[in-house]
Amino acid sequence: MQTLLEEVEALRQLPSPALAKAMREEARITRRRLAKELGTHEITIWRWESGLSRPRGQRLVDYAKVLAALKHQLGAA
Repeated sequence: MQTLLEEVEALRQLPSPALAKAMREEARITRRRLAKELGTHEITIWRWESGLSRPRGQRLVDYAKVLAALKHQLGAA
């Protein structure tokens, strides 16, 4: 049940694909580096940022956490 609730919360907090891409680029993180951190492929990050697909399951939760941390760090800069 906890995982389901985490996924629902992550979906709620997930920024638009364009904003997620802009945040990643502003932080100077490559798709390759983010993919490695999330245990996925660079093309998968491209698909998420293009709006062609969405992360699911634990990757959704992890991606949302990374983006929330980037938002916090970029806002503090």
